[in-house]
Amino acid sequence: MHTGLPQRTRVYRNHHLDSRRWDLYQPRAGDVVVSTAYKAGTTWTQLIVLTLLDPDADGIADVSARSPWPDRRFGQSEQNLVQMLAAHAPARPMCLKTHLPLDALPYHRELRYVVVGRDPRDVFMSLYNHYSNYNDVMYARLNDAGCVGEPMPRCPADPRALWREWVTRGWFEWEQEGWPFWSNLGHTRSYWGWRHLPNLLFVHYNDLWSDPHAQIARIARFIGTGDDAALVERVVERTRFDVMQQNADKMMARMNETWSGGARAFFHKGGGGRWRGVLDEDDLALYEQTRARVLEPACARWLEDGGSAGQGWPARESGA
Repeated sequence: MHTGLPQRTRVYRNHHLDSRRWDLYQPRAGDVVVSTAYKAGTTWTQLIVLTLLDPDADGIADVSARSPWPDRRFGQSEQNLVQMLAAHAPARPMCLKTHLPLDALPYHRELRYVVVGRDPRDVFMSLYNHYSNYNDVMYARLNDAGCVGEPMPRCPADPRALWREWVTRGWFEWEQEGWPFWSNLGHTRSYWGWRHLPNLLFVHYNDLWSDPHAQIARIARFIGTGDDAALVERVVERTRFDVMQQNADKMMARMNETWSGGARAFFHKGGGGRWRGVLDEDDLALYEQTRARVLEPACARWLEDGGSAGQGWPARESGA
C-alpha cells in the first residue's frame, strides 16, 4: 500500500486524451468520478451513478452531456468542456468520467472515485469491436491538428494482430501495454496501491453482471444516496443491458456520427469469455508475461475474477 495521498506525476496527451483539461474542473464535495481504462463497463457505471444521484431524471438522456469526460481531447474544445461543467446544478453532485490512471488525475479528498475493472481479455474483445467500428469521421477527429504524437492508426482486420500489439506495447514510453490507446493493466495498478483510501471504491464488471442488485447497493452506499430496495431495483431496471441497447440512439447519439455500426453497436454483447476461441495459446502466453511484469498477483486475480480478490474493498462501502 502507498502512504500519503496520490499525486499527479504524468501528463497524458495523444489522439484521444489530454489530461491537462482536468485543471478546468473545480472540485465539488460529493462529485463522483467513474474511472476505467476503457471497455470495462464505463457507460454502464456512469448511468448507474447518474440514476442514483437523480432517480427522477430522464434515464435515457445523453449520457455524455450529463456525465462530462474532461480528459477527452477529440470532438470537445476546452470552451465546450467549461460550458458543460458549468451547466450542472451546484446543489446536486455531478458524475464525471475519466480514462486516466491515478498518477495523471488530480486527486481530491472530497470526491468519490469508482474504479471499475474487467478481465483484460474481455476488455480486449470489447475494445476490438469498438475500434473496428471507427469510421472516417472518427479518424478525422482523432487525427486533427490538435493531436499530439503519432496519429491514431487504422484498426487491423485481424483481431489477433491487434492483440499482439496491444498486449506487448505501450503508447507512452512509460507503459508496457495498451497500444495504440493507453495502458489497461497499468490503469488498474495505478489505483490498486491506494485502495485503502476511504473515497476509492473498486467495482468489478463480473460482479456487476452477475449480481447487479448487490453491486449497485454497494455503489449507492459509497456515494451516499442510500440503498433502499426500491431505489436499487429502479436503477437495476434502468441499466439492464437490453434497455441500454434499446435506448442507445438517445444515450449515445454522437456514436451515430463516428461509428460504422451506429450507437447500438456500442452496446455490443456484454458478458465475458468471447476471447475463448479467438486467442490461442501463444496469444495468452504473451498476456501472462505482461501481466506478470505489470501487476502484483493479488491485483491480477482481482482484475480477472473480481469478488473478494480485492483485499479490503468491503470495508470502504460506507464512503466515510
